[in-house]
Parts: sequence; C-alpha cells; structure tokens
Amino acid sequence: MIDHAHDLASVHDATERLLTAAAALDNASAAEPSRLPGWSRNHVLAHVARNADALVNVLEGRPMYATASVRDADIERDAPRPLDVQLADVRESAAGFQSAGAAPADWSRTVELRNGVVDTASRIPFRRWVEVELHHVDMGVGYELEDLPEEFTEREIDFLAERFTGHPDVPSTHLSDGTHAWSTGRPAEKPEVTVTGSPADLLGWLCGRRDGSGLTVDGGPLPALPPL
Repeated sequence: MIDHAHDLASVHDATERLLTAAAALDNASAAEPSRLPGWSRNHVLAHVARNADALVNVLEGRPMYATASVRDADIERDAPRPLDVQLADVRESAAGFQSAGAAPADWSRTVELRNGVVDTASRIPFRRWVEVELHHVDMGVGYELEDLPEEFTEREIDFLAERFTGHPDVPSTHLSDGTHAWSTGRPAEKPEVTVTGSPADLLGWLCGRRDGSGLTVDGGPLPALPPL
C-alpha cells in the first residue's frame, strides 16, 4: 500500500540533503561535470527543479512537459545560472511540489507521465523521491548509492525489477541481496540467471549507475538491461 503522505515527507528530507550538499559548492565546482554524460552539476540542479514543476503538471492533470524538446531546452536555458539562483529554484520548485501534493485529491486516480506512461497518483511522490535521491548521487559530491535510505533502496529495486518484468530481451532473472529477493525479466518456469550482491550494487546496475562488476552472476552472463 503506497502512503503518499509518507513519501512526500521523504521527498522533503531528500531535497534538504541535496540542497545542503549543493550549498557547499561554489560557482566553479557547480559548473564542473556531473556523473551524467554531457551534464554539469548545474544541469542536474536545473533538471531537478524542472522535474518538480513537471510533476506538479501531472498531479494537476496537465501534460508533464509540453514536448521533449522543450524539456531539454529548459534545462539548457537554466544550467548556466549562478549557484545561488539554482539553489533558490530547486527550493521554490520543491515547495510547489509539496503544495500540490498536500492538496485534497483522489490519490487512486490514474495520471499520465512522459511517453504515454501511466501510473496512480499515489506513486508520484515516490517517483519524485527517486529523482531527488538518484540525481543527488549523480552530482558526484560524496553522496553514494550506499548512503541512500534503506527503505528507498529496497523500494526502488522493487520498482525497477517490476519495470523489467516480462521484457522479452531480459532473461528470467532472480535477484538477491542476501536478505530480500526479487524476480524480473521474461517469463520462465525457473530463473535462467541468478544475480546477487549488495543492495547498492543491485540498485546501481538496475538504474544504470553501475556496470554490475560488483555483482555475482550464476547461470550465464549479467543480463543487458534496456535503457530506462
């Protein structure tokens, strides 16, 4: 059962962690490359801000972005700004998302995101939590996958394992961190591949932040995952 109010509180806490870390930068270091190809740390901050606005659109029944090109252009427009402007924008847009999330609503309703993806409204706060946490890691400022809240890591592995379930190009795969287990990939009577490792390494592989070299694989090579 998704608790959107709990997730909204978690988004707030994650945003504060990101803002605190980013505030320790200066203009020069904010303009340095992030871990995302072609993006500076400022690009990441600009994206985090515009994503908050976009998810307000989703909650309020509007298209998430006008077009993909507009989304990209907005990030490029905002990336060159000074760090203090970036931080103010992240904070203000985050407050707007919290306000939209606090409004009375039918949280069981279906909403539409990008590229025709649909979900229940109650999952939108968790989707925002994902954006804030993973992009904090992408900033390359000392916050790693191992530093993510345990609840978040387990739930994001759940989410991504579900996303790849049934995908014809992903072999039937059993995942385990030694405590929890998941299955993903195409249907099969028994798993073709078993992948084990730490929660951080499993998440890193599933979300494209790590190459899987820290994982143990039995039954075949590490599956190649389609892009998210």
